[in-house]
Amino acid sequence: MGNLFFVNPLDDTVYRRRRRPRPEEGTDPRGAYFRDATAIIHSYPFRRLKHKTQVFFIPENDHICTRIEHVMHVATIAATICRALGLDSDLAWAIGVGHDLGHAPFGHLGEEILASYMPRGRTFHHELYSLRVVDLLAGYGQGLNLTYAVREGIALHCGERFEREIVPDREERVLEDLEGVEGYPSTWEGCVVRMSDRIAYVGRDLEDALQLRIMRREDIPERAVQILGSTNSEIINTLVRDLISYSLDHGGIGFSEPVYEAFMALLDFNYRAIYRSPRLTSFHEYFERILKTLHDYLSELFERYGWEVGRYAREHNRLARQFGDFVGKMSTVYQERSEEDWVVFDYIAGMTDEFALRSAMEVMMPRRFSLLFEDVIEEEE
Repeated sequence: MGNLFFVNPLDDTVYRRRRRPRPEEGTDPRGAYFRDATAIIHSYPFRRLKHKTQVFFIPENDHICTRIEHVMHVATIAATICRALGLDSDLAWAIGVGHDLGHAPFGHLGEEILASYMPRGRTFHHELYSLRVVDLLAGYGQGLNLTYAVREGIALHCGERFEREIVPDREERVLEDLEGVEGYPSTWEGCVVRMSDRIAYVGRDLEDALQLRIMRREDIPERAVQILGSTNSEIINTLVRDLISYSLDHGGIGFSEPVYEAFMALLDFNYRAIYRSPRLTSFHEYFERILKTLHDYLSELFERYGWEVGRYAREHNRLARQFGDFVGKMSTVYQERSEEDWVVFDYIAGMTDEFALRSAMEVMMPRRFSLLFEDVIEEEE
């Protein structure tokens, strides 16, 4: 039985409506939202998340959280909460697995760097860029044909603001026209995902930092440990149970005051000890050089070759060929939308950390140099 508090404000036909309807044969046994979740999971942008940074860059330790693990944590936490509140867990799951598809290589540092290359002077929000990914870039211009409710939840998941309690907005938005991430989703499930994003990363980031010896366990604020616990599983358990209890009692998605204060103390500690630590921020200039190298090189290539896909092979390197393939597959979409200035940005923003690193190395020392030397050696022999 659903709780009477949690009735979504818009008509159900709005939430289930597709962005660009395509005929589908028969009735889908999965239901609209689980169908959306499977479309996301089978997409290329989702697969690339396994090689994108969550907090710690290209870790050699296999047990450090990557972006794909984070989105799965968010999805499972959100689905659990929704079951307890009588909400649609399939909708929460779909928003959860899709919410970070727009993250750039190298995590939030990469996002800050790429912001300077954003076309038309716009601000880069990974939330809105995730919407661009599911609406347009996935499937080389086809998009994933997701429901409004899932798309809105993705665009407004904003996990970097930490309100104690939120309730859905009561307006239908033209999502394509959003320029910022202010406001809340219009579904309770979207609000749950927004809270679950924070629950998922606060304890896990702490756990990873401890494993990498960036801090000591005794450095964690004592008040936070007393209320929330000291391990990731304890922290998640406390936050989830408190959110469920508070939400059922008060009719908004939120935390009790003691738990919220402990949560904020732990987040503040994470920002000081992890996210803004010199151990991480020292990588900024390094990543900036990598992304600038790629942006300058690919911009020069696109200016030189444009839509003539076959000419990119003249560069004799894998990056140029793969970029040329992307240009060819997306050329009609970009030209119809007059978005030529997005080509290079979209390609770089979709890269994984490892691919960006390899590509930058290839630009600096193309493989054709070594091939030429091999030819000389063969001739001498």
